[in-house]
Amino acid sequence: MKRLADIPLSVLDLAPICEDGTIADSFRNSLDLAQHVERWGYKRFWLAEHHGIPGVASAATSVLIGHVAQGTTTLRIGSGGIMLPNHPPLVIAEQFGTLETLYPGRIDLGLGRAPGSDRATAHALGRDPTTADSFPEHVHELRTLLGDSTSDHKVKAIPGTGTHVPIWLLGSSTFSAQLAAAMGLPFAFAAHFAPRQMQEALHLYRTYFQPSKDLAQPYAMVGLPVIAADTDAEAERLATSALQSVLGLIRHKPVRVQPPVDRMDGLWDASEKAAVASFFGAAIIGGPETVKQKLEETLAATQADEFILNSQFYHHTDRLRSYEIVSQL
Repeated sequence: MKRLADIPLSVLDLAPICEDGTIADSFRNSLDLAQHVERWGYKRFWLAEHHGIPGVASAATSVLIGHVAQGTTTLRIGSGGIMLPNHPPLVIAEQFGTLETLYPGRIDLGLGRAPGSDRATAHALGRDPTTADSFPEHVHELRTLLGDSTSDHKVKAIPGTGTHVPIWLLGSSTFSAQLAAAMGLPFAFAAHFAPRQMQEALHLYRTYFQPSKDLAQPYAMVGLPVIAADTDAEAERLATSALQSVLGLIRHKPVRVQPPVDRMDGLWDASEKAAVASFFGAAIIGGPETVKQKLEETLAATQADEFILNSQFYHHTDRLRSYEIVSQL
């Protein structure tokens, strides 16, 4: 059985925009968080591509990865993920080839097939609704563009060719799990917002994994929402900021990160409360001992090779404290 002390910890950041904050504040806070978790021993710091969401500032993901990479030295910086159907594979190969050249050995490329936006924003991005059907072919094309150049490759990514940026597949269902297994790629499951198919996806990934030149054995990372504080009561109160953000998404009226409240009663009805609970089903909320116990339980259930934590707080100092607490466990 795996021990929590042996499991690498990483960070998934969305550059959250708080109700009384600015986007510039979000970028400063993301870099500050990365610098802190680097000192605390975290392995990766990933940023997620989302568009048109008032509380998320990481839309220009590749640009923000460069900003964070420049301000850190050992942390692996990457995407969790780039929504590949929004982009031609050549453009992503050039962007991440550039990043890998600037920050060698520190860049990860996590890929998703969702739009990361609503329908109107997806249309504004010029996204063809059928592009997701070509996701496997586009992943293969991207691997080829980042691999070694051969004479039969008519299109080359410059920079990009020969950089071998590590590619991960991300997912919240079984599709990407099976694709990652077939391609011999590492897989990250997004239990931080869609935990229902986690066990099935991990089982399929490990069962059907085919070794590749990139990966000899399956490697599964699990994304978890973690709200840690000095006491259980304080963590429950601070978690209401994240709950309000999820509530806004469920209502299709996303909001900036809101201040915590003492009670959610009156802010949602029974059906909304149930929907938020489902969305946040894998959440780990509590003081140090509670968080440790729940992480150990999750590790026992998933046998994850790595955890990547998403912790949304209204106050940046509370977010720092949460990641510090987890690092000490």
